[in-house]
Amino acid sequence: MDGDIVTGILLPAILAFIMFTLGLGLTLADFVRIVRQPRALLVGVLCHFILLPVICFLLIKAFGLSGTFAIGFMILAACPTGTTSNLLTYIARGDVALAVSFTAVASVATIFTLPPIVIWSMQHFSGAAQTVSVPVGLMMGQIFLMLGVPVGLGMLVRHRWSAGALRWEPRATRLAAILFILIVLGAVAKNWALLRDNLGSLAGFALTLNLVMLACGFAVAGLAKLSRRQSVTLGIETAIQNATLAIVIASTVLQDDALAIPGGLYGVLMYAGGLVFAFGMRRFTEVHNT
Repeated sequence: MDGDIVTGILLPAILAFIMFTLGLGLTLADFVRIVRQPRALLVGVLCHFILLPVICFLLIKAFGLSGTFAIGFMILAACPTGTTSNLLTYIARGDVALAVSFTAVASVATIFTLPPIVIWSMQHFSGAAQTVSVPVGLMMGQIFLMLGVPVGLGMLVRHRWSAGALRWEPRATRLAAILFILIVLGAVAKNWALLRDNLGSLAGFALTLNLVMLACGFAVAGLAKLSRRQSVTLGIETAIQNATLAIVIASTVLQDDALAIPGGLYGVLMYAGGLVFAFGMRRFTEVHNT
């Protein structure tokens, strides 16, 4: 298949479908609920939109990453939380309503927060700030089309045809997961030599970032005196990223497939730490509920 068709049409379409499935699980009541719980929302915003990029940057410096991979991980850190965070929250016996609502809010907010971080990262890590040119308007427009519009359409379908949407949502979610795997495999196959030569350092970094952010989100929520279920949720929401968006931004907007490697790798490895965290929290909850 032609590379331009894959990066220009197929990848954005897959991401849009994934976000549409998120919209199928949302109602306006979810947004009202999170507004009524402003402390949980504010803590989530602090962890996801401020601490995550800052800690990612500090770890990049500590691991000695630079250039393409450093930029790729910063793109990943600037992305919203992934839709699969809702499933992990369910497994962990966290606050699923908060997870779904925060995922939606984060996806919309990213339209405005992602471009500045990407621009700064490219200027900082490229070593040639004068030559870096990032289409900010185009990036914001594409993010809106790939995130905001599909979520809105999914919510509209849920509102107009609620019964059918609820029946179809589980199938759509499974299909979205399969499509995500195909995206990751495609990115890995296209840049296999680059990934093979750097797998050791990149995998170690990805796992470290994942575990640190799981602990950070959980700890900060606890310090803010949120409930344990909310703390578990925000730990997951802070660490589980929309790796699909990171790949699409790298391949489609910035047109550099090598930048997609960190997103693809993290998109797979984040489930290792995420599942351990989720099942550990679930077991802890069961012990204290007996």
